[in-house]
Amino acid sequence: MAGIELYQSSRKPYAGKPEPVVIGIPTMMDSSALVFIADEKGYFAENGLDVTIHEYEAGLYAVDDMLKGKNDIAVATEFVMVGKIFDQEEIGSIASIAKYESHYLIGRKDRGIEDVSDLKGKRIGYARGTSGEFYLNRYLELHGMNLSEITPVDVRPSQYAEAIENGSVDAILSWEPYAGITRDHLGEDVVAWPAQSGQLGYWNAICKKDWAEAHPETVYRFLKAIDRAVEYTIYHPDEAKAISQRRLNASETYVEDSWNNTQYSLSLDQSLITAMEDEGRWMIASNLTGERNIPDYQNYTYLTAIGAVKPESVNIIV
Repeated sequence: MAGIELYQSSRKPYAGKPEPVVIGIPTMMDSSALVFIADEKGYFAENGLDVTIHEYEAGLYAVDDMLKGKNDIAVATEFVMVGKIFDQEEIGSIASIAKYESHYLIGRKDRGIEDVSDLKGKRIGYARGTSGEFYLNRYLELHGMNLSEITPVDVRPSQYAEAIENGSVDAILSWEPYAGITRDHLGEDVVAWPAQSGQLGYWNAICKKDWAEAHPETVYRFLKAIDRAVEYTIYHPDEAKAISQRRLNASETYVEDSWNNTQYSLSLDQSLITAMEDEGRWMIASNLTGERNIPDYQNYTYLTAIGAVKPESVNIIV
């Protein structure tokens, strides 16, 4: 996607007819804050975009609807991208808009879970096809276990808290805000461990290749608006948090915790490619794809627009 030409005439406010754009976002602080801020502060409108926002419980579902033509742009993790690329979908990242550490492995003490080793033989829930699947497997591997030593249970994110509370699972790989809700409900009966093992995840603005090729100026103007939102988080952090808290109907504690575990920025980094290669190798080794070779993930990034908006944020080795 890197060869798409960008028709950039000026950096003046857009004066043409507003263009409708539909954005699908997971309703989580780290993935949605910049979109909500750009919408609330009028940055999309300033750049000639008439934005409709569709909200989802996970980025996977936003991308699925994008592939069905219901969204023009979807926000999702790099793991979702890896899976869709293996499925031969012609998609790509126009930018990473946040880097995060928000996944937790949460267990119930009354089910005999006090230490990581106690997870053996237990029913552990996660949302299949999301980044949670990768982080659960990686966490188990780092502690000398694998999926064959537990009973995996596919659970939708919105049902995380209910599943562990009603006992249908003994533990769950969750992310915020669901992780915090689960911890609060279980109280003293909960044990929780950060599940990403220091590995940052990437929230990406993703679109179909043919849509990006047909709308290069739209991609450019979308990224201009997001870049303004990034600046707003830097110079007006309290106001940015307040906007996100109100739009998410979230608690102040959740907003503060997520803010501290998220890096809001506009970027396309080599580290994104490295993470995708790592996850691709894991998917192949785990027989989650029929493919046996790692694609060149650089071919699934769109460098032109972000290079025009913020060239210093591009750090991919060409």
